[in-house]
Formats: sequence, C-alpha cells, structure tokens
Amino acid sequence: MTKSRWHIARDGDTLTLSRLARARFDVSASTELPDGGRLAVAQQVRQDMWRALQTLRGFAPVVTVCRQGGVLHVTAGGQVDGPVAKAHVQAAIQGVLDDPTRRARWLRHANRGRAAA
Repeated sequence: MTKSRWHIARDGDTLTLSRLARARFDVSASTELPDGGRLAVAQQVRQDMWRALQTLRGFAPVVTVCRQGGVLHVTAGGQVDGPVAKAHVQAAIQGVLDDPTRRARWLRHANRGRAAA
C-alpha cells in the first residue's frame, strides 16, 4: 500500500489539506458552501485547483475548510516557490471556486462523505 502524499490536519471545525506538511498561503481565494463533508470538499477543490494551475512551477496546493454556523468557509491556494503574478493566480483560483458546475459536484461529494469528515 502506498502512503498518501497529502497532509490532512484537523483543528476543531477546521480541516486543512496540503501537499506539504507546513501549509502556507502565498496565493489564495475564498468562497462559502452549504454544510457538508469537509474532507470531501477539500479533496474536490484541491483536484480542480490543481488542474487549473498544473503549469504553475513550484506550486504546492493548500485547501482549508472551516465549518461555522452551518456553512463551509473554503480557502484555496497554496505555496508558490519563485516569482508569480499573484493577481493572475488568485483570479484563476477564484474562477475555480466560483464555477457553478464544479460547486454542484463538490456538494454532491460533500454530502456523500459527510459522515467521514
């Protein structure tokens, strides 16, 4: 069996999924979603963000999902080693977070994985 390359940290109502053990946000964007499984949402957001930014050299994705008042507060982004046009990268991440088709898929997965997270 292979070891997962992703670090999952839980701190109360906050779950952080990161590529590196020390999660750092050099670039980020945020959104809110209806309550659901935090890990399922984090994994889906990370996957879509990676697909959108896979050509960005030195990028280590991070997704934080915090449950507050029946809402999931999602922050997606990560660490970038080297120079980067932050505004461009943040706009790309925000575009992923605001896409209605992706959001609907995330919610379907979140409701399936709710008991696990």
